[in-house]
Amino acid sequence: MARKTAYWVSTVVVAALAGFAAFSYLSGAPDAVAGFTHVGYPQQLRIMLGIAKVLGAITLLVPGFVTLKEWAYAGFTFAWIAAGVAHYRAGDGPEALVPLALLVVLAVSYLTRPPGR
Repeated sequence: MARKTAYWVSTVVVAALAGFAAFSYLSGAPDAVAGFTHVGYPQQLRIMLGIAKVLGAITLLVPGFVTLKEWAYAGFTFAWIAAGVAHYRAGDGPEALVPLALLVVLAVSYLTRPPGR
């Protein structure tokens, strides 16, 4: 039961944060636009990541699609490692650790997932 709870809590947290980020990216929120500019990323990447985050969040929550879920976990991993490096290189100090903390939550989701998910 604890494993199932850990899976659902971590997965819902990842999906919710990805959904909020996607909304921010796709709506052109000033903080999102400024953040991408600050780390030196082009705005086109903001749109692409917004779409990918929506699709990844949905994929993690919907039952089945085991192979697609693997891709979603990998995509979030790559995106958050890149975000951590970008914030570190931009001199953001402790803010660079936030994406790495998200990786820990993602790892809990991945390691506690049921076999059919």
